[in-house]
Amino acid sequence: MAIDWQRLLRSQGYRLTPQRQLVLEAVTSLGHATPDEILSEVRRTAGGVNASTIYRTLELLEELGLVTHTHLGHGPPTYHAATDSDHLHLVCRVCGALVETDVSVADGLIERLDAEHGFETDARHFAIFGRCRDCRSAAT
Repeated sequence: MAIDWQRLLRSQGYRLTPQRQLVLEAVTSLGHATPDEILSEVRRTAGGVNASTIYRTLELLEELGLVTHTHLGHGPPTYHAATDSDHLHLVCRVCGALVETDVSVADGLIERLDAEHGFETDARHFAIFGRCRDCRSAAT
């Protein structure tokens, strides 16, 4: 589903700045990216953009529902377009591989958290840490 981000910004009273467009395009093209990776991508097109502009723009775009973030470890958050299908992130603690999987694999856990704790889970921010298939095989 494509979001008319220009109309959304205008309807919320925000201007359509080149920086906002560049940040959204960078997030979309990079897939999963940290603010520093987004900054590097934006600087390839517009050299004068600073890190604080990237952070403020990401915050606004997330508030408007155009991007979302996940914490994939102790480092900075990783951003991706909100139009991406909902998915869980599987992160290998050994090699750092990142695998996306459908949120439906966690349906049982999500249902149990709701039933036992009344907790509504936002699976889009879900990162599960462990060892990937290759690292498990290498260890045996």
